[in-house]
Amino acid sequence: MLKKIKPILLILFFLVIYIYVCNITLMPDSIIVFQGEELNIKTIYGLKINSKNGRFGGSYDVMQTANNLSESVSNNIGTVNLSLDLFGTIPVKEIDVNVLPRTTVVPLGNSVGMKLYTDGVLVVGMSEIKGEDNISYKPYENSGIEEGDRIIKVNNYGIENTDELVRTINGSKGNEIEVVYIRDENEVKTVMKPVKTSANEYKLGLWVRDAAAGVGTATFYEPSTGMFAALGHGITDIDTGDIVEISNGELTTSSIVAIKKGEKGRPGEIRGSIESGLKLGEIYKNGNFGICGNVTNKANLDFSNSEEMEVALRSEIKEGKAYIICELENGKKEKYEIEIEKIFISNNYDNKSMLIKVTDKNLLEKTGRNYSRNEWLANNSKWKIRAEQ
Repeated sequence: MLKKIKPILLILFFLVIYIYVCNITLMPDSIIVFQGEELNIKTIYGLKINSKNGRFGGSYDVMQTANNLSESVSNNIGTVNLSLDLFGTIPVKEIDVNVLPRTTVVPLGNSVGMKLYTDGVLVVGMSEIKGEDNISYKPYENSGIEEGDRIIKVNNYGIENTDELVRTINGSKGNEIEVVYIRDENEVKTVMKPVKTSANEYKLGLWVRDAAAGVGTATFYEPSTGMFAALGHGITDIDTGDIVEISNGELTTSSIVAIKKGEKGRPGEIRGSIESGLKLGEIYKNGNFGICGNVTNKANLDFSNSEEMEVALRSEIKEGKAYIICELENGKKEKYEIEIEKIFISNNYDNKSMLIKVTDKNLLEKTGRNYSRNEWLANNSKWKIRAEQ
């Protein structure tokens, strides 16, 4: 009997360990809340969240229930470092809580164009190179470089775009070169030997990109800082699936060409042109929450400060009827009715704050029954033609 119980107990033990590891792993490294917003972090028995300084510097009141530890954020603005401890004594994870001041914004809904430039050049593929001797080579082989890496230097020369990479590689005359690339925010060095082709060019066999362009929807403008946000989701590379690391970019006006209606399993999208677009601002970030930057040309953004309103705390949002703003025809922004079906009060980790249902018949007619937020062209990313190096 005892022999049968031991394996069961062992399985239960490992199951408990697995549950704890999952709970710890799913805890975010950082959380952003507004001033006065309640912070909810769900924990399981034995895991407690404490201030690394002992009392949150007087900024937080701690309230603990059976399986949930909730901090009520005070009026103090800034960053608080929390520690996730096992049984209150063994630290297992650190969590940074960034408390932002309450602010006012102007909802936009404008169709805009975006041009993004990467920090270095992004490796999106590899292929054999046929040398001048008609033999195929793989200069990248055994170098360690992979798709998704960003090349930032060659022989100590900074690489900002594909043209610079082409010039530097051709300048090597086939001699071995040192390549510095970024992977997981770490710099890695390697060496490669370019191959001379029959066209008297030197290549590494890498497909790279340095820029992206497309259309989307501007979400809001913050008058106090001049900041704007757009899309509500990060732009990912169509080949690697990773969020594109950018160095800078431009926000421009755009011209809507067509609306592709959504179908079952396929979200709709706005198709537009930015060829003759006027510059509206500078883009400095592409992240999980979307595109951010500063507006430099308010006159052509088409909005009124009279529409300025305070951003609500999550606890202030109510279920029921509401509306969204978007531009589906050039120069014509409209409000469309939706219904807020559920609010995720405990979700401080990502941009999934609520579940909404589009109920406006006109919007459904224009965009298809499976309407989703305005999508970035070609699976969240429309890149220029990639270059082989």
